[in-house]
Amino acid sequence: MDPIVKAIERTGYPPGVREPKVLFEDSLGHEVYEGDEVIEFDEEIYLIDEISYDAIEILEKHGATRRIVHG
Repeated sequence: MDPIVKAIERTGYPPGVREPKVLFEDSLGHEVYEGDEVIEFDEEIYLIDEISYDAIEILEKHGATRRIVHG
């Protein structure tokens, strides 16, 4: 068996690629990784991928800001 395939089966990632590290959890308990997009409002942080378009629109209308998470 190909060693790359074997490594992927064993770890879930090809050789040389490390598993992403959870940086924190958002206000709803979703894991946030480096490179994820979040929206911040009133000291609360929400992972963009986990909330609806309507929720994003409402938050932005009330002054929330989007950002990309960096490690």
